[in-house]
Amino acid sequence: MGEWWRGGVIYQVYPRSFQDSNGDGIGDLPGIIRRLDHIVSLGVDCIWLSPITRSPQADMGYDVSDYRDVDPLFGSLHDFDSLVEQAHARGLKVIMDQVVSHTSDLHPWFQESRLNRTNAKADWYAWADPLPDGSPPNNWPAVFGGRAWEWNPTRGQYYLHNFLASQPDLNFHNPEVQQAVLDVMRFWLERGIDGFRLDTVNYYFHDRKLRSNPPNKRHEHLPYAVNPYDMQEHRYSKSQPENVDFLRRVRSLLNEFPGTTSVGEVGDSHKSVQLMAEYTSGGDTLHMCYGFDFLGPEFTAAHFRTRIEQFFKAGPDSWPCWSFSNHDVPRHMTRWAAHSRSPAELARQTAALVLSLKGSVCLYQGEELGLPETDLLFEELTDPRGIRFWPEDKGRDGCRTPIPWDEGEAPNGFTSGTPWLPVKPAQSALNVAAQNGDETSTLGFYRTILAWRKAHAALIEGSVEFEKTAEPILAYRRVAGDHSLLCVFNLSPDPREVTVSGIASGIELEPVSQNAALAGKTLKLGANGYAFVALPASTRAKVSYKD
Repeated sequence: MGEWWRGGVIYQVYPRSFQDSNGDGIGDLPGIIRRLDHIVSLGVDCIWLSPITRSPQADMGYDVSDYRDVDPLFGSLHDFDSLVEQAHARGLKVIMDQVVSHTSDLHPWFQESRLNRTNAKADWYAWADPLPDGSPPNNWPAVFGGRAWEWNPTRGQYYLHNFLASQPDLNFHNPEVQQAVLDVMRFWLERGIDGFRLDTVNYYFHDRKLRSNPPNKRHEHLPYAVNPYDMQEHRYSKSQPENVDFLRRVRSLLNEFPGTTSVGEVGDSHKSVQLMAEYTSGGDTLHMCYGFDFLGPEFTAAHFRTRIEQFFKAGPDSWPCWSFSNHDVPRHMTRWAAHSRSPAELARQTAALVLSLKGSVCLYQGEELGLPETDLLFEELTDPRGIRFWPEDKGRDGCRTPIPWDEGEAPNGFTSGTPWLPVKPAQSALNVAAQNGDETSTLGFYRTILAWRKAHAALIEGSVEFEKTAEPILAYRRVAGDHSLLCVFNLSPDPREVTVSGIASGIELEPVSQNAALAGKTLKLGANGYAFVALPASTRAKVSYKD
């Protein structure tokens, strides 16, 4: 089967918002099956399913109460098997979320563990005695606000929850827990899944000594962070060294199922790139990891260049999976809107950028339509983070609203009922039907550039060599064998002129280039312009730009 994942493109499906088949307003597995041909038409390699396992949905499925069953909201195990079968018949791989750093408090494991200190699963979760004054054992905060410790009077102890109080953390220091998690993964692998996206992969282990975290001295808005979680350096509550050995066990299991893969989500604001590299190095850990470096507000040449250089310096044989949007952050069309005057041009430029970086790529549903973040009212929110920190942090609902499929009024064919989150006019106008068949649309461009990418081996596994250019110009070469591709981006809404030396006259730009013209040594880049130039690997083209 080869290493299809290396340089592959993964399409993230957020099932609640993809396609509803039964009119309850929530997307489901039969709905995804109905829309598989849309995904195939893009030219991606794989689908990533956000959580579909049984859950009380306190955190939209990231609180699992049964790892071996599909939540009735989404269908059944039969529907899951049918989805995998029909995706495979179309040449698509399928990976699924595994949320194993924590469970729901309704999971039978926790229901047993919380009863007393002597039951068979007493040590399956992270329990700790109170301090003499009754307070929690340390200063660790929860991502969703408040302390990361919840009191359980039955045991007379606190349990750790890095997220909601209803999401208790498993104790990975217990070998039985590790084995139980691996058994869950085996269950899905035996059903034919092609691998996993591992949620919060650096949260599995906590410091055995329960040492308190130091303050975060690097964050610019301290001490007035919107979320107090950002006021600490999370040195002891996550990202522990024991994690790597467990990831080797995960890889060993995956190796029993040839052609499967793993993508780890690394959530760490201090050493994200280093952890990504560490967790994918040596060929015996994870296949790929992604962090949040490109999921924030930064949109500069230096930011993209330094993070990629740091990653491959930290792990020369490691492999990243880059993304610009997902279900946890505001859509990049809104985050980076200030760097463009035209949403269509920004959509094409960001697609060209992420699809030409060294690594694999994850596209989030709706990117291919150029969807912006949905502007929601407080009473429309469902996300516990947004509800708690509104309005400074509006939460994650704005990137999770349903896909608009049909022309006309909302909800544009997503459901025959009332959608769980509203489809607003800005999203409704960008529906699939209106863009289908129009090669000049954002959807048409995604199909074009994904096909173009597959035709250039340098973009799949080639090396990357950056040019040191002034802002806002980002320039690099991708090289594989006898071929190379020069990639130059103007990350601004204002025209720029770049000097390109060392290439023969008459060279033409690749047809997917935008707002770009090459005449002699002068490359003119208009607003959000970018140029791809195919060259022999022996050609030492040099890009220079001084502001």
